[in-house]
Amino acid sequence: MKATGEIPAGWTRATLGELVQVLRGVTYEKSASRDKSGPGLIPILRATNIGQHLDFDDLVFVPESCVSEEQRLRLGDIVVAASSGSRSVVGKAAPLSVAWTGSFGAFCVAVRPSALVNPRYIAFFFATGEYRERVSALAAGVNINNLKREHILSTPINLAPRNEQDRIVAELDKQFTRFDAGVEALKRVQAQIKRYRASVLKAACEGRLVSTEAELARREKRDYEPADKFLARILKERRARWEADQLAKMKAAGKPPKDDKWKAKYVEPESPNLSELPSLPTGWCWTTLRSISELQGGITKGQKRSPDERLRAVPYLRVANVQRGYLDLSEMKEIEATAAEIEELRLSRGDILFNEGGDRDKLGRGWIWQEELPLCIHQNHVFRARLYSREVEPKFVSHYANSAGQRYFVEQGKQTTNLASINLTKLGNLPVPLPPAHEQRRIVAEIDDRLSLADAAAGAVAMDCRRAEKLRQAILKAAFAGELATQNPNDEPASKLLERISAAVESKSVPKQGRAKQTTAAPKMKATR
Repeated sequence: MKATGEIPAGWTRATLGELVQVLRGVTYEKSASRDKSGPGLIPILRATNIGQHLDFDDLVFVPESCVSEEQRLRLGDIVVAASSGSRSVVGKAAPLSVAWTGSFGAFCVAVRPSALVNPRYIAFFFATGEYRERVSALAAGVNINNLKREHILSTPINLAPRNEQDRIVAELDKQFTRFDAGVEALKRVQAQIKRYRASVLKAACEGRLVSTEAELARREKRDYEPADKFLARILKERRARWEADQLAKMKAAGKPPKDDKWKAKYVEPESPNLSELPSLPTGWCWTTLRSISELQGGITKGQKRSPDERLRAVPYLRVANVQRGYLDLSEMKEIEATAAEIEELRLSRGDILFNEGGDRDKLGRGWIWQEELPLCIHQNHVFRARLYSREVEPKFVSHYANSAGQRYFVEQGKQTTNLASINLTKLGNLPVPLPPAHEQRRIVAEIDDRLSLADAAAGAVAMDCRRAEKLRQAILKAAFAGELATQNPNDEPASKLLERISAAVESKSVPKQGRAKQTTAAPKMKATR
């Protein structure tokens, strides 16, 4: 049995710089790029195209004159993400395993293995945990993570004899063919669970998940309160709260009203445009978020304060905490606020939270506050909706906003470059289907039951996926430790292979990879390529 870190006889410890070339990506003016193919254009891969395999669906096309012959990808080349704002993206690598004409952008590099090694042996190494851990440690930057050329060239690798490389690749192919089929089956189950969740929420928001209150009342020969009458009660409460608030402000200012003329200043919320909305079940009605809730922005981070303000550090919700259908409180931060700000922004059970925006997947994303912390406020990029009536189910409203309501947010979101946002006015205009109060409770209970089963299934599948990845890494680790394929003492030793590679490089009068004048960093990110 070999000691930890020991390699078999005939193997050698090398660096990637002795086995590969590292090629810089293509630079081009954004104005010269196109999103469709055309005469004289060549496709360009970017970091978003790199997964377990290369994805050729979403490409950029640039003039062929921008691409040198060396930068045209060849079969066996490995495309590596070299620069990104996300550390998890940097170092992602996938080989070109099919015939394809194209190149790669400036935020990527291509690794071209020597013709004397099995290129797929090198490609499999880029999938190992050893490589990923090294990249994660080396590529860390303040805002942008960069994998430099010398990082790749200096990466150590256990090099097998050339014939054994072929046997290792063949064994990995055999094991991963079955293995990948199982992983794909798990991914299909995950997709089915996601579709099931969406179908449950769609049925709930359309009145098809449970029997409607109108149907039950007709069947049981009884009366019920339809949503339009329920809404009238909510609007009455809305006005009463406004009047109480205005009266308190006037009295606090020492100007109590002499008559009721001030009440005429109350502005009734506008009804949604029904011509743009789908029909609802009998007993339901359309309303707006502004009609049924008080909307509130949050505290601004980094605002200037006067020296005499008394501040207190309190936990606050950020966009990262407010996910779609749940709150992630694993990393809470604090902000200094005055007593008045804390009183105004303190979250209460049942408050519905909405993200202002950012990436499109964050737009309008949210969930409800259930007093997970005794005291918490929210930042200005997270909006709060506090319902006027306790008979309205906050979960129903949030489920609707996270599913069918997303179309509204996408249409109304203000778009700037790759970001989008909504304001309180747009949020308040969100159309909301309102079922009768009793029906809402039954809908939410049914959603909870069905989604809890879906969540349990999703958790089990996620655990299986994690186990599968651990097994994949164990197989790769065994492969590069010489424990996967048979060894033949008659194979040419890897040290001799290195000598032949070095001689081949010298015969072409090409400086070896790794010399100082060749070690330049991959370009730092300036714009999306």
